[in-house]
Amino acid sequence: MNGLKIGTVIIVVLILMAFFAPWVSRYEPNDIQITQALLPPSGEHWLGTDQLGRDVWSRMVYGIRVSLLVGLVAVGISTLLGLVLGAVAGYYGGWVDASLMRFNDIMLCFPTFFLILAVITLLEPSLLNIMIIIGLTSWMGVARLVRAEILSLKERDFIQAARALGASDLWIVTKHLIPNAMGPVWVSAILGVAGAILVESGLSFLGIGVQPPTPSWGNMLLEGKATLGAAWWMTVFPGVAILVTVLAFNLAGEGLRGRKM
Repeated sequence: MNGLKIGTVIIVVLILMAFFAPWVSRYEPNDIQITQALLPPSGEHWLGTDQLGRDVWSRMVYGIRVSLLVGLVAVGISTLLGLVLGAVAGYYGGWVDASLMRFNDIMLCFPTFFLILAVITLLEPSLLNIMIIIGLTSWMGVARLVRAEILSLKERDFIQAARALGASDLWIVTKHLIPNAMGPVWVSAILGVAGAILVESGLSFLGIGVQPPTPSWGNMLLEGKATLGAAWWMTVFPGVAILVTVLAFNLAGEGLRGRKM
């Protein structure tokens, strides 16, 4: 199996587990059983329990929902913004292109993670805010990709024919240019999901991301840090889940890029 197939299979499995989480998990993710605290992996608790006696497997399964939701929504926002700004810059050129690309360059000057940190500290940490902030600070690469594709496509014969037939700029951009520029955008979007999941996990690990008791792989790592010596399973399993998920999206993205090339 090549990377694209392996990544796709893992992603499909994760989506199915997230969708059927109530049936896949063995317990309620926030069911506290103090008498069952810090139990190692066993037949009753496959991945052990945390310091409050909550089943780690169940929290891991529900954590898939958070990671995929953050990744897909954040990438959806960034891709939409990148498409609009890149298409406008590439199609109209001139001062419009120069202004938008200089703004793009300014945004690229700021390290994305630290920019997100700065913004999130001013707002209430919540799942919605995290998705929006990651999306609003991750569109620059997409905008450059779309601009480059539009600059190449707008001089093609079929675009000139559309102009000669009286098609409006909006029609040309939305019906001809953007659909033909989507190839590299899909690759960027798939790779962007992996990046968004990593950012969310990092924010949650720092305590300013998804807030407990909502299960997130990042805040599970934070909770496990205090008991690392006594309960290794609280950090190992969420860490492996983040690794496998990010690797799956990277494999799928790189495989799709290789196929398009």
